[in-house]
Amino acid sequence: MLKLGLTGGIGSGKSTVARMFGVLGTPVFEADAEGRKLLEQEGEVHKAVVARFGPSIMKDDKIDRRALAAIVFKDPAALADLNAIIHPAVREAYSTWCAGQQTPYCIFEAAILDRSGSRSLLDGIIVVSAPEALRIARVMQRDGVAEADVRARMRNQSSEETLLGIADHVVVNDDRQLVIPQVLAIHEAVLTKASS
Repeated sequence: MLKLGLTGGIGSGKSTVARMFGVLGTPVFEADAEGRKLLEQEGEVHKAVVARFGPSIMKDDKIDRRALAAIVFKDPAALADLNAIIHPAVREAYSTWCAGQQTPYCIFEAAILDRSGSRSLLDGIIVVSAPEALRIARVMQRDGVAEADVRARMRNQSSEETLLGIADHVVVNDDRQLVIPQVLAIHEAVLTKASS
């Protein structure tokens, strides 16, 4: 079974593209959702995050992700510490999940792929690309946040150029080109590779 990564900057439409692959019958592991789940569950990740960031991130006996985000998105060292706790646990969950899949290929969807250590687990990378101004507008509308907040999040992600540099396949989601034909073409190419 081939293992493909799917990534793209915030607002690129990565989750929408992931759903399209899901409709085609391709299993999709959502790394960001798994990370959130690990934060919420009582377990090693939860304990390690609370130990590192202290009681100020707790609300009603749960980790308040907004409070945590307010810390890590302003402090690169704090973000690195958080990632060092979460990413290995997500990779372990992904490996377990993969063992249960019976398809020609599966997808590991993650916002941070090139710097999370997950790249080495994958046979190829699909990058969803969109112009920065469009990505900012999408996130402002979706999350109800200011442009400065979106730009702050973008600074903690890889640049579009960096992502395109690691891409084996690119889906352009610029509101001009049709996305479904691009996804179908990648799907067919990967099925061909998986069967060879």
